[in-house]
Amino acid sequence: MRYAALLALAVCTAGVGPAYSQPSTYSPEATFAYEQRLGTQIPPDLVFRDQQGRDVRLGDMFGKRPMILVLAQYRCPMLCNQVLNGLVDCLRGLPVNAGTDFDVVVVSFDKREGPQLAAAKKATYVADYGRPGTEDGWHFLTASEGGDANCGQLAIDTLTLAVGFHYAYSPQQDRYAHPSGVVVLTPGGKPSAYLYGILYDRDEMKKDLTRAGGDGIGPPVSTYRRVLLLCWDYDATTNTYSANIMKMVRAGGVLIVFTVGAGIAIAFVRERRAAARRAAGGSQP
Repeated sequence: MRYAALLALAVCTAGVGPAYSQPSTYSPEATFAYEQRLGTQIPPDLVFRDQQGRDVRLGDMFGKRPMILVLAQYRCPMLCNQVLNGLVDCLRGLPVNAGTDFDVVVVSFDKREGPQLAAAKKATYVADYGRPGTEDGWHFLTASEGGDANCGQLAIDTLTLAVGFHYAYSPQQDRYAHPSGVVVLTPGGKPSAYLYGILYDRDEMKKDLTRAGGDGIGPPVSTYRRVLLLCWDYDATTNTYSANIMKMVRAGGVLIVFTVGAGIAIAFVRERRAAARRAAGGSQP
């Protein structure tokens, strides 16, 4: 029994190992995810440029109403647009309005992007939102050209670290690997809720905005709900997400290994107990 179980484990591990250890063609070696940093204060002194090229201090946007923070690359041909599309679709179904009940703050994590791109993105998504008079509730920011610790790349790094946004750049393909999702912030600039993926439930968004508006911090998203779609692995030609398939394979393979491992442990314990009983029985006169 022991050898049969070990053989089964070896067979399963042999099939899973390559899929688990080898990244897909377009993926970085590490996994980039949204780390939930609920209740962490975003530094108010960080400075970015708005869509009109004016420097904006994040702290000046705090204190009014809850905010939905989106970290994106405006030139991204992949998931960044899907995140914004999904957000707008969700917000169109809410009874509350941007600019009066909440703000949408989109920040580019690509320091090469400027106000012209931000202005074009704002025009597109404000029109898509379709509610006249809400333009002031949409903020599309890019890196400031200042050279101190509150500007430029340092400001991007500080903001992404504060909200747990892990990403990386590939010079070879001029692309970023990053997670998808949005963060609901309290008026004071603290993450109150994380919504993963590219499609957002309207009831959940409404609940999260209401909680955040009262400075409440929501519970963390459970592991099984963290559907992280990596922009790096989206194939625009086939409209598929190869990394997600690989993650399913890896997760299933790991589950098989743990299941077989548990079976081995149980079989080993039972065999030891049976051997002990046999030994005890043989020692009796």
